[in-house]
Amino acid sequence: MEFSPEYVGYLASLLLMISFALKNVKLLRMVNTVGCIVFVIYGIMLSAWPIVITNGFIAAINIFYLVKDKK
Repeated sequence: MEFSPEYVGYLASLLLMISFALKNVKLLRMVNTVGCIVFVIYGIMLSAWPIVITNGFIAAINIFYLVKDKK
């Protein structure tokens, strides 16, 4: 079975809907961070640097807030 980022997108969409329903911001940030990291790796494999930079930046912001809000 070949890896396809579409699967991550489907799973992320499902988890995001659940997060919205539960109003869980921390879960939203975690799902978004994992999705961004997957697309950073995928972008590196394709040498698609705009994808890598954009998703890396979003992941870094989410990680910052996840660490900052950890109580």
